[in-house]
Amino acid sequence: MRKIYKLNTEQLEDPEIFQRFYEELSEGRQRKVDSMRQQKGKMLSLGAGILIDRGLKEYGLREAKTKIALGENEKPFFPDYPEIYFNVSHSEKMVLAVFADTEIGCDIEYIAPIKMKIAKRFFCQAEYEFIMQQQEEKQTETFYRFWTLKESFMKATGLGMKLPMDSFCVYLGEEPYVKHQLNNVEYHMEEWKEGEYRAAMCYGG
Repeated sequence: MRKIYKLNTEQLEDPEIFQRFYEELSEGRQRKVDSMRQQKGKMLSLGAGILIDRGLKEYGLREAKTKIALGENEKPFFPDYPEIYFNVSHSEKMVLAVFADTEIGCDIEYIAPIKMKIAKRFFCQAEYEFIMQQQEEKQTETFYRFWTLKESFMKATGLGMKLPMDSFCVYLGEEPYVKHQLNNVEYHMEEWKEGEYRAAMCYGG
């Protein structure tokens, strides 16, 4: 079972709506929101809490009463409910959360101009060459396709940024897939466009 939850933080610009959702969440999430210096960060953090709460409701749970801990590589998990896996990502005004019954990772990115030397430096050679083979107007979005898929894989493995981006290769086709030598797990990938954003998720099993 996999569930995807999305939220545009523009709806949280109303102070009354912001406060209502804020009061429904745990003290831990409230502290995270309060620790953000800018309003944008506060809304994204609150949005993450809202989506975690929404996902937990499917299991008859609530974020305010469910303990969240950080794993060895800072990936959050529910220590009292090890059978529930989740991941959260946010960019600009969008928050994305995924829930599953197996390890899962997700990423969402706002499509903004990017220098392709980043792909040359961090991606594997095949990915960089694929981007440069695209028409110039398609190169930026192709970059973000790779970026979100790679990030979601890194998060699904539990290693996050400890896993070098060029140590594995993602291939785009009818369905994206990843080639890696990390473990014997078979990972599956999904990607989609969300308005001005690219998003992806990756899960094992």
